[in-house]
Amino acid sequence: MSSTPPDPAPNPSPASAGEVARSAGEGEGVARSTGEDSWGEGGCLCGAIRYRIPLPPLWVAHCHCSMCRRAQGAAFVTWLGIPGEKFSFVGHADRLRIYRSSADAQRSFCGRCGTPLFFESRHWPGELHVTLASLDAAVAATLQPQMHAYWSSRAPWVELGDHLPRKDPADHG
Repeated sequence: MSSTPPDPAPNPSPASAGEVARSAGEGEGVARSTGEDSWGEGGCLCGAIRYRIPLPPLWVAHCHCSMCRRAQGAAFVTWLGIPGEKFSFVGHADRLRIYRSSADAQRSFCGRCGTPLFFESRHWPGELHVTLASLDAAVAATLQPQMHAYWSSRAPWVELGDHLPRKDPADHG
């Protein structure tokens, strides 16, 4: 390799991922209701980072942009959007690391196992994007992608047979 990428922030504040508050709690990640709100949980591969999100999400979509593909090491990544202020950590999030992937965006991941978890951008203020695959299985199984985003940027070897809409940022509809 010819160059080394910048190091992620060594000890970021967990609040920087969506400017969220920590919360104490526990659970198996199954969606549950508290009054009118429904919640789901997820976390990283090693279990060091756990989080709680409101359900239903604002949206669920497959992103095919080159930055997401490279950051995930995959053909695309499936994200869900939530209001950032409703996100909370369950337990401790001291292993969370943040990488500024562009002037407008940052990605958060577990510093222990490397699981990609969150994305934030000035383009979507107030939203926190969460990797669908990091949600606990019982919660993830209840959510369905609604579209493919940045379709024209997809990997040229990807062929999908679903009937979801395929959109690009210039598409308004």
